[in-house]
Amino acid sequence: MATEMTASAEQIEGLLEAIPLPALLVGRDERVLGINARGAAILGAGITGRHFITAIRQPTVLDAVEACFATGKLQETRYLATAGKQDVTYRVTCGLVTTARGTAVLVSFEDVTPVEQASQMRRDFVANVSHELRTPLTALLGFIETLRGPARNDEAARDRFLDIMHSEATRMERLVKDLLSLSRVESEERMRPTERVDLRGLLDGVCRTLGPLAEARGVELIEVFPEEPVIIAADADQLRQVFTNLIENAVKYGGSGGEVKVTMEAKPHLAALRGPGVTVTVADKGPGIELVHIPRLTERFYRVDSHRSREMGGTGLGLAIVKHIINRHRGRLRIESEPGQGSSFSVILPSS
Repeated sequence: MATEMTASAEQIEGLLEAIPLPALLVGRDERVLGINARGAAILGAGITGRHFITAIRQPTVLDAVEACFATGKLQETRYLATAGKQDVTYRVTCGLVTTARGTAVLVSFEDVTPVEQASQMRRDFVANVSHELRTPLTALLGFIETLRGPARNDEAARDRFLDIMHSEATRMERLVKDLLSLSRVESEERMRPTERVDLRGLLDGVCRTLGPLAEARGVELIEVFPEEPVIIAADADQLRQVFTNLIENAVKYGGSGGEVKVTMEAKPHLAALRGPGVTVTVADKGPGIELVHIPRLTERFYRVDSHRSREMGGTGLGLAIVKHIINRHRGRLRIESEPGQGSSFSVILPSS
């Protein structure tokens, strides 16, 4: 059913400008009667009076406008555009209205890019989790079937398979723990911690805990900390998780250089925070990371070397958890690396 709306030609522009979305009006003669500034930003200026086909161009939207004229019913479709280097998706709604010039179609554009991106991220996340769980589950089911059949009485094979099954089950357990940890961190990301924590003491404890791992891999763990305690507002358990992850990664993946240095420095002013803060840097002398990988290291399930990561027990979620924890603390994460030159992960936290 048509919506009654009487408007003179002079009022059309003002009416369109009052609409909070990009919008234009297409007359029965299929020419653009008017467009607001938001709409002109998408479709371009100077299209009033032109045939709507030359103004909109995308077939799905053209079909929706024509269907609206033909049936008088509300039509919805999508309009794809580009803003800079980013693709933008608009939900387009076409509704029939009556003006002083006769019936017309009001075409409005709603930016649904964030919704589309969130939906895609959710689909990717489910697909990645399914993939990560499918491999160990398939292995477990295969070995169980073998142990029930051909290897039922083979002690050597049974022990070997049980070791592999334990490893795969442990891998799934780590994945589930990291998923729960990521969910918890995300739910608390907007809640700034208020507990007073001695960061120096916390880091010292993490280094002591990881000392045996470093020693077993022939890596010297070097601590360069201030003599005095460094007190900041933080969640001690979450920061312990951050630095355990970073130092453990440095030992496992960058330990080939034989040295991992953990440095802490407090300053009265840090440009990244525009105020006082403390920087903790975990640096190794390993093989380094190619520049193309660095921007994606904190993505969920992103791995530079998937096979090696799984062999090392990685779930692909560690740095994603680190990023969210640092965001909760209003801090920054800086990653620097070059192939053959080692890697450096710096956590910058406010001290006020």
